[in-house]
Amino acid sequence: MQEQIEKIKAEVEAFDLNGSEAHAEAYRLKFLVRKGVIATLFDELKSVPKEEKGSVGKMLNDLKRFAEQKLESAKAATSNAPAEESLIDLTLTGRRQFLGAEHPVQKVLSDMKRIFYGMGFTLRSGPEIELDDYNFTKLNFPAGHPARDMQDTFFIRKSESGKGESGKDDVVLRTHTSPVQVRTMLSEKPPIRVICPGKVYRNEAVSARSYCVFHQIEGLYVDTGVTFADLKATIYSFAKQMFGSEVKLRFRPSYFPFTEPSAETDVSCYICGGKGCKVCKQSGWLEILGCGMVHPNVLRNCGIDPEIYSGYAFGMGVERTAMLRYGVDDIRVFFENDVRMLSQFE
Repeated sequence: MQEQIEKIKAEVEAFDLNGSEAHAEAYRLKFLVRKGVIATLFDELKSVPKEEKGSVGKMLNDLKRFAEQKLESAKAATSNAPAEESLIDLTLTGRRQFLGAEHPVQKVLSDMKRIFYGMGFTLRSGPEIELDDYNFTKLNFPAGHPARDMQDTFFIRKSESGKGESGKDDVVLRTHTSPVQVRTMLSEKPPIRVICPGKVYRNEAVSARSYCVFHQIEGLYVDTGVTFADLKATIYSFAKQMFGSEVKLRFRPSYFPFTEPSAETDVSCYICGGKGCKVCKQSGWLEILGCGMVHPNVLRNCGIDPEIYSGYAFGMGVERTAMLRYGVDDIRVFFENDVRMLSQFE
């Protein structure tokens, strides 16, 4: 029996596991399973003379532990070996990390916010899907106003009361950020000095100077004694900080339902230098914003007494301003996500 044990131990020592899972499994099946070689020796222990059982049993236990330790060592060596596919090829060239860049429209919007923050304005925001009551009615839009027509507005839900008519329960994609001004005046008391940036939507033909979705930033100032002179001073201060001290401005009388008097403000076209191009429609000027004194009806609709308070409001397209700053002659490039264009603003 002792000779058999020594013979099996020699086989265990000689068995080449070769760092392979298949070899380890073959080793386990031969020596360590219930009907393996070592287990068979334990079954034969009962035939060993009583006076030898103690010494033979100890040899068998030592053999079993030795075989198990060899298998465990082989498995540990296999698990610690690096996988072939995870090895690093030090001959490869380095990998460049490509970092994203801030979109030019967002860069301009950030600068616009910074300028207005410096003039004492604070930020307000609101939903992009808006009620007709906030988008039109409270802003003094008559029921038959052209802006209510499907050619200008994306309606989410529209009443069937007739062409040009609209109910307070109509739901639209906001056509301007003016509803944020309405919500602010309904929830806060004067003095109010806020800017309202965000996306707006217009059902317009896409061209070099207009798009169906764009960013807008509007401003509102309501207090006692606010005049049109305050409005012009704010616009001039913004334009000089945004476009430089040499910028040229002109105010043209205009009409908006929510302001009276109203004006549109143009800057000399930076793209063509005032000579005329497709962006400025050959006029040499580019409109950047509309503005005016808040209409008394709007103040009343928002619970503010126009006999005590007055205010001004303005709104401008961020993309149009970005076109001026960077000399871009087509608004559509801002929405194409062309990496060649965007990489210029890293």
